[in-house]
Amino acid sequence: MKKTYDVEGMSCSACAAAVERICKRVDGVEHAEVNLVMNQATIESEQPIAIETYNEALQKAGFTLHEIHENKEINLQINGMSCSSCSSAVERVLNRMEGIEQANVNLLTNSAHIVYDPKVVKVSEMLHAIKKAGYEGSIPKNQEPHIETKDRVNLKIYVTLALAAVLLYIGMSHMLGNIELPLPAFIHYEKNPVNFALIQMILATLILIIGKHFFINGIRSLVHLAPNMDTLVAIGTGSAYLYSWYSFITILEGNMHGVHGLYFESAGVVVALVMFGKHLEARSKQKTYGAIQALLSLRPTTTVLLKNGEEIVIDSSEAMIGDTLLVKAGEAIPLDGVILEGESSVDESMLTGESMPLDKHAGDSLIGGTLNLTGRIQMEVTAVSEDTVLSKIIKMVEEAQGKKAPIARIADRISLYFVPTVMVIALIASISWFIAKQDMTFSLTIFVSVLVIACPCALGLATPTAIMVGTGKAAQNGIFMKSGEALETAGSIDTIVFDKTGTLTMGKPTVVAMESSDKKQLLALASAAESGSKHPLSIAIVKAAETEKLEIPKAEQVMTRNGLGVQAMYQDQPLLVGNRRLMEKQQLSTKAYTEIETQWQNKGYTVVWVAYGKAVLGLLAIADQVKEESHEVIENLLKQNIDVIMMTGDHPRSAKTIAVNIGITHVIAEVLPEGKGEEIKKLQSQGKRVAMVGDGINDAVALTQSDIGIAIGSGSDVAVESADIVLMKDKIEDVWTAVRLSRAVMRNIKQNLFWAFFYNTLGIPIAAGILYLFGGPLLNPIFAGAAMAFSSVSVVSNALRLRYFK
Repeated sequence: MKKTYDVEGMSCSACAAAVERICKRVDGVEHAEVNLVMNQATIESEQPIAIETYNEALQKAGFTLHEIHENKEINLQINGMSCSSCSSAVERVLNRMEGIEQANVNLLTNSAHIVYDPKVVKVSEMLHAIKKAGYEGSIPKNQEPHIETKDRVNLKIYVTLALAAVLLYIGMSHMLGNIELPLPAFIHYEKNPVNFALIQMILATLILIIGKHFFINGIRSLVHLAPNMDTLVAIGTGSAYLYSWYSFITILEGNMHGVHGLYFESAGVVVALVMFGKHLEARSKQKTYGAIQALLSLRPTTTVLLKNGEEIVIDSSEAMIGDTLLVKAGEAIPLDGVILEGESSVDESMLTGESMPLDKHAGDSLIGGTLNLTGRIQMEVTAVSEDTVLSKIIKMVEEAQGKKAPIARIADRISLYFVPTVMVIALIASISWFIAKQDMTFSLTIFVSVLVIACPCALGLATPTAIMVGTGKAAQNGIFMKSGEALETAGSIDTIVFDKTGTLTMGKPTVVAMESSDKKQLLALASAAESGSKHPLSIAIVKAAETEKLEIPKAEQVMTRNGLGVQAMYQDQPLLVGNRRLMEKQQLSTKAYTEIETQWQNKGYTVVWVAYGKAVLGLLAIADQVKEESHEVIENLLKQNIDVIMMTGDHPRSAKTIAVNIGITHVIAEVLPEGKGEEIKKLQSQGKRVAMVGDGINDAVALTQSDIGIAIGSGSDVAVESADIVLMKDKIEDVWTAVRLSRAVMRNIKQNLFWAFFYNTLGIPIAAGILYLFGGPLLNPIFAGAAMAFSSVSVVSNALRLRYFK
């Protein structure tokens, strides 16, 4: 079984790797995957495992898993209560309701706090129960406590930055060479060194208290041999802070030169900059959720329920299967359903990307989140909560964003050893410089700079942010990638196999040509014989007659001749519709039309002969029309050196004709459904990375066998389920779009990983004093902290560029 948990305590890729490693060690766990961006862990196990078991293993390293509860909480305003018996009565009524886990009524505030399962009980039912008990319940307008939390976080960041700015000004006032920043005499480093040190100590201490989580998490992780980003920051700034205390004590003892050994500003400003960097990173990461937020925004919050002739406004989440809802023009369809009354045009572009609205009538299906444009309709709800199309799409996108691509494992493996390696480098560098210069202040600068600049945040964010933005962008274009692995693989394929019918072609045979001295009679009589059949060719003939607005005569004694066609009687004369062999069996002359038949067959058409009485009336040519966009898509793929193959069950001559028309030279024809998977295997055995594009049940095996299965969204449920990528718009140009987007994402990930590696490869030696060794500058810990924050933000910003993919 698979379950996803929220993870508390992670701050970098080393943390994510540690959580993953610890969870995998728990007995019964088959697989564990941690997403740093979403702060979630997905764990697969043979049997259900209690969350306490995971937390027992994780707590030593400073991490905690939390259940993702499906229960909701709400506060209701209760009017009409006058004493404790009133509040008890309301509480008793609510607690008796199925689906309410807990209800607490507060007489003082006239409110009820309720924990409930939205699948079982609706808020409107609670309000109704309260009303039946003799009281009035209502939903308070503002129930958004998260805003306060967000404001508090912002305030903390701004206060920290303000304190850091003052601390930096004071601490650096005497370090700018010939320029000296003005300071009041009572805190001047020469006139009053004790106050100069004291004010810095107070400011730095305040900043470190605000950022105490770095020290709590960092030291705890170090004690349990799982060092992370917090560990680097805690040890680096903590060392600077403690050494500054030593210098402060020497100043109190009369050593005025101790002011040059104060590193309070480094400790305080670095913590402030790291906090600010994490804040910017978090804000940038929020933008990567844009696709899911856009999908969620499609859901209308309220809808109109029709019950006993009344129109009742309810929360959309409260509607149930079978409910009748009223949707007016201009409103969003609240849930999946079917039209009971009325007709309208519906815009489904927000889900499918299809720009043209669709006309809907009674009996037609509706998708929740789409827009009712013109008419007032009544609909019956057929799916709620996670069963709606929109919910399934959102879940698909979320799961894709939560699953790692293979390339992400490179960063994970490096992160495991990165932090301990950096700590060793920092220690060796600082000791070496101390031995060389006998200067503790200089040595400490090296130690702090190396630890702070080497934070692996950028490394951990390089892959998941790009995958989140990429899968989100794909979803906005009606392309749903089921995993990060699918996204990565799609960019590396070198062969695409297309199913013919319904993928490259319309999947609906149509009459494309007629040959006869009286074409209307030819089509009318052919339709008379075929009107009762469900065969695709029969349907095509009848539809052609209806399009021409011909009156279809009624044939009698209609009889199917297997492998030949249809035989019937019309006005006491025999009527034959079928192939040439049927004509020859009735000893009718076919010479007049044999050459036309050959020409049409060479074009890939299916030829139908029609005879009436004792003579052949003429021929009908039927073909499955190629989709307009097929030729351009094939051309684009071939330009990118992708080998394109068409696979079909059709006769080789017919298949070859269609393939040549759209630019495909490699055809696999006369393939039975069960043989499609074997054909894919053959291609893979030649070392090819194969994508299969199909839409039918008969494509499911091939979709599963291929390296990447791409299903047309309008196809069968089995095909959609078997595929790695689903094209909702039913347009094969999205195959090309999916490949291009995948390549863009992989290019972005490689850029991110390159710059993350490059940054650390370059930054660590500079921080360790390599430039200073050859007469260059020494890196100040403050600049190291700023550079570290900048690296994380730049990686996320680079990933966000994918939002502008066209």
